[in-house]
Amino acid sequence: MSEEPAQGEGRAVREGPAVGGTPAVDGGPAGPARAWHRLHPMSPVVRSGRGVLAVAVAVAISRSAGNGSHWFIDLALPVVVAGAAVVSWLVTRWRLDGVTLRIESGLIRRDSRQLPIARIQAVDVVRPFLARALGLAELRVRLAGSSHADGRLAYLTEQAALELRARLLAAHHGLDPATPEPPERIAVTVPTGRLLGSVALATAGPAALMVVLAATVLAFVSATALAALAISLVWLLIVCLSLVWRRVSTQYGFTVAQSPDGIRIRRGLLGTVAETIPLQRVQAVRMIEPLLWRPLGWCRLEVDVAGSPGRDSADGTARMRKTLLPVGRRDEAGFLLTMAAGAQVPGLTRPPGRARWKALLSYHFLAAGHDGRLAVSVTGRVRRLTTVVPLEKAQSVRFVQGPLQRRLALATVHLDAAGHVRAEFRERPQDQARQLVGELAALSREARRHAPAPGARAAGAPAGSAQAGGATAAGAQAASVASPVNAAQSEA
Repeated sequence: MSEEPAQGEGRAVREGPAVGGTPAVDGGPAGPARAWHRLHPMSPVVRSGRGVLAVAVAVAISRSAGNGSHWFIDLALPVVVAGAAVVSWLVTRWRLDGVTLRIESGLIRRDSRQLPIARIQAVDVVRPFLARALGLAELRVRLAGSSHADGRLAYLTEQAALELRARLLAAHHGLDPATPEPPERIAVTVPTGRLLGSVALATAGPAALMVVLAATVLAFVSATALAALAISLVWLLIVCLSLVWRRVSTQYGFTVAQSPDGIRIRRGLLGTVAETIPLQRVQAVRMIEPLLWRPLGWCRLEVDVAGSPGRDSADGTARMRKTLLPVGRRDEAGFLLTMAAGAQVPGLTRPPGRARWKALLSYHFLAAGHDGRLAVSVTGRVRRLTTVVPLEKAQSVRFVQGPLQRRLALATVHLDAAGHVRAEFRERPQDQARQLVGELAALSREARRHAPAPGARAAGAPAGSAQAGGATAAGAQAASVASPVNAAQSEA
C-alpha cells in the first residue's frame, strides 16, 4: 500500500492491510509530519460502554423473567462487545502530513480515508457523557458537499482534539499550522429558565399535562376505567417526559458565537457538542413562532444547510436542518438571521383584498418581499413561519395557479432552494406573479455572479463587503436558475 495520500481525494479508499512502522500509541496532538498516531487507550471503554450496559440490562431482564441461560453465555455477550471495541482501537490510526488528514481503520476490510485539508468545511468536537467524564472528545471532520462526518477520530483527549482542530483550520486557511484558533465573539446565549419555559409550552409539555389531567378525571369518575387505562397513560407520560428531557439535555447552555470560519454553536448538558456552520453552506433560514410563544415574544431559528443527509451529523440525527436558536427574543433572532443570511431582511407586502376568498383563515398572516439579495415569505396562522432564502442559493422559480386562483386572477410563485425549502409569494395578482417569476430568475443569476468566494465572508460581516480582491463565485456557481414553468394546476 502506498503511503502517499492521493491529492484531491475526499472519498474513502479501500485497501489491503497496512504496512509500515508501529504506530505511536497516544491521544495527543500530531507530532512530526507523517507520524502515525493511535486514538486514546480509553477509547474502547467509551465506544463499548453503552453496548455493554444494554447487554447487561437485557440479561438481567431475561433472568428476572425466569428465562436465564447458562452463565458463560451471559458473560460472553459483554465480552464480545468490549472485545470488538478493543480490536477497532488496535486497527485504527491517523496522521496529519500538512495537506491531508489520513484515517485508517478496519481489520478484515481496511478503510483508508484521505481528507484533503483544502476541502474541509467544518471540524466539530463532540463530547458524549462517558467521554466527557474521562476527559475525552470526538473529532468529526466534514468536507465540502457533505453534511455527515467524512472523518471521525473517537476519541482523543479534549486538549488534543482542540489543538488538532486548530491545526486543521489554520492549514485550511493557508496559515501556519501552529497558528492558534481565531477568537470568537459570543452573539446569543439561551438562559436555562427560558429554555425550560419554551419546552413547557411546546407540544410535549401540554401533552404531558393532558395525560395527568385525564388520569385525574378518570380517578374521580371511574376507578375501573383508570385501572384499565393506567398502563397506556403511564407509557404516554413516559414518552412525553422523555421528549422533554431530550430537548432540555441537548439544548442546555445553547451558545451561538461569531467566528471567521462560520457560526459556532455549543450546547449540551451531559454530553456536549461544539459544531460550526459555514456561512457558504446556508441555503435558507426559517423563523418559527408557535402560538403559545407569541405572547412572550419568543421564536425559534433553523437553518437549512447544503449537502446530503447522513447518520453521522453533529447532532446525531440525519437532518439537513439545524437549530440556530432554540428559543429567543425577536431582536436576538433578527440579529442571528441577518448574520446567517448575510443581509438585512427586505420589506414585505401583502396580497390583494380579494385573496381573502382563497385564504379565508390565513390571509392576515400572509406576506412576502424581496430585494437583490434575499427573498422572504411569511405564512401560517397557528404556527407562523418566516422563510428567508438568499437568491444566490435559488434552485428554481415556479408559477403555480389553481382553479380558484384563476377565477380570482391570483397566482403563487415558489422560489425553491436545496433541502425542500422555499419562499412562497402566495395569492399575488396574476400579472404581478408572472412578472415576479422573471424578475426573481434574473436577480438569482445576478446574485450568483456577485456572490463572495467560499470562505471570503466571515460570520457577521456586512453584506457586500466580503469579496476578497474582487473574487466571485461565478466559476463555481455558474448554473443559472431553472426556467419558470407552470408547474401545478391544483390549488396551491
